[in-house]
Amino acid sequence: MPFKADFKPPSEKPLSALWFIISEGSLLTRVEADRYSVPSTADLEARQLKLSHEIYLGTLDGRPCYAGALEKGKLPDENFKLKNLRALFGSIPEDLIWIAGRANQLIFWHLSHRYCGKCGRKTDDKTDELAKICPDCRNINYPRLSPAVIVAVLKDDRILLARNKRFKYPFYSVLAGFVEPGESLEQCVKREIKEEVGISVKNVRYFGSQPWPFPDSLMIGFLADYASGEITVDGSEIVEAAWFSKDNLPNIPPRISIARQLIDWFTQK
Repeated sequence: MPFKADFKPPSEKPLSALWFIISEGSLLTRVEADRYSVPSTADLEARQLKLSHEIYLGTLDGRPCYAGALEKGKLPDENFKLKNLRALFGSIPEDLIWIAGRANQLIFWHLSHRYCGKCGRKTDDKTDELAKICPDCRNINYPRLSPAVIVAVLKDDRILLARNKRFKYPFYSVLAGFVEPGESLEQCVKREIKEEVGISVKNVRYFGSQPWPFPDSLMIGFLADYASGEITVDGSEIVEAAWFSKDNLPNIPPRISIARQLIDWFTQK
């Protein structure tokens, strides 16, 4: 049974419930013989671990899943470690990665919406939906979602790949950027490509989407064809960009990302 999202928790927390505990974008993991796992209610109760906030996430194979907020540095004991979520790619099952991402997104939202943006009053959790409500002015805030486009630009038998100076690892990827107010997704594709590498594109078409909750993005993938111009990197975000053939690719992102899905589609077409 796959993960089923929900916001109404069961009346009791079974000892087998999974806890996705977040601290500044890292996940609290139980470590045994260099293997990582997600702690359970039993683990928390045995160590009397107190959390500053709890959010019900849903169920995985019938097991309730919760998000929790933990103050930085307050580890239960030496058998637990805080691991950056992206560093866990490949170390725990992929379904747990995405539930942990949901937990990260909702804890980030909770911490950044504890007070009403209109009147400053402390907010409450709504009981009938996943939202924050101000008890005074009744302003409602839902979990934030930041849409971003991610684009594979094609030119004959080559793909445009670039290196962003913010990448922690030395790989090349397809280009991406956040959608601005009043902008369509297709307009965003053309603007971002023009701003970052100086070329124009045409024939923009939808590829697929992927949640990227680090902390709250939704990646919307596109394919686009080269139209005109010469590559000129902006220097502020993109430091290198070039056309690559399928048999001469540089280091590329991990398979879990839609960036890699776009690149794999190119190599297999």
